Amino acid sequence: MSDEQQPDVRWAPMEPKPRNRGRVWLIVGLVVAALVIVGVVLFFLLPRGDESAPGATATPKPSATATSTPTAEPTDSAEPTTPPVTAPPEPVDPTIEAFRGQVEAWLSDGARGLDIVASSTGQDALSAVTILQEDAQRLGGALPPSSIADQWRTAAEQYTQKLVDVRNAVSAPSDTTVSIAAAREALTELSALVGL
Repeated sequence: MSDEQQPDVRWAPMEPKPRNRGRVWLIVGLVVAALVIVGVVLFFLLPRGDESAPGATATPKPSATATSTPTAEPTDSAEPTTPPVTAPPEPVDPTIEAFRGQVEAWLSDGARGLDIVASSTGQDALSAVTILQEDAQRLGGALPPSSIADQWRTAAEQYTQKLVDVRNAVSAPSDTTVSIAAAREALTELSALVGL
């Protein structure tokens, strides 16, 4: 035989496969949870037997006996009957206090808005004037008590016109002091009418 050394061959046991029990239980648990969720959703969404369903209503069945049902006999009227036309009810006249509560926010926003217009220029001032004009339209469209209705309409129209003057002064870069002061005065008249 030869003098060469033969390598020693040793057989070692194979490493055991890792167990996947944890992974399997996780998958089983997730599947069960999903089934429970689907069951709960279906429980709440499907109609139950105790609710009235459109197809489950009882219908009268014909009977073999004849019943006497009174029928309306035709009448000889010369005029066809038409239902009376009813006009919508007249709006209720609000009290000064209720009307004040309705317009108070627009009036106080008007004072703040005029302050903003006075302290800003350009596009910022124009956007503030636009908001003031929208509020002025709301003020003019509000239903005032009949005791101040004419005065309110006149004062609201004056305030709206003064805001147009403010817009013109802001658009044509000029001094807005006079137009803002006139708008403030018109706003003060409106506020005084409702006791603010």
